[in-house]
Amino acid sequence: MKEITVLEFKKIKDNKSDFQLIDVREEFELEICEMGGDHIAMGEVMDNLDKISKTKQVIIQCKSGGRSGAVCNALEAKGFTNVYNLKGGIIAWANEVDTSLTKY
Repeated sequence: MKEITVLEFKKIKDNKSDFQLIDVREEFELEICEMGGDHIAMGEVMDNLDKISKTKQVIIQCKSGGRSGAVCNALEAKGFTNVYNLKGGIIAWANEVDTSLTKY
C-alpha cells in the first residue's frame, strides 16, 4: 500500500494538482470536521468503484489512517494502482496543517 503524509498532500493541494480525495468515514464524522473531497463511506466503496478515478492520483482518508488503509488494500486488489492512504488521516491533518479543525 502506498501512503502519503499530510505535508506531502498539502503540497499537492497548494500546487492545485489534479487529484481525487475520498473520505471513507461515516456521515456523522463529516459533521464534526472534514477536508472536502468526495464522501464514500467505507462500507459503500466496493459498490461505488465507478466513482473512483483510475487516472488521477486518488488519496483515501479517514480519521487516523486505519480504515483508509484497508480501503486502499481492497482497491489495489481490484486493480487500482493510483490509490494512496493519507497517513494519520484527518487527525494528522488537524495536528500538522489545519489546527482550526475539531479533533475527535
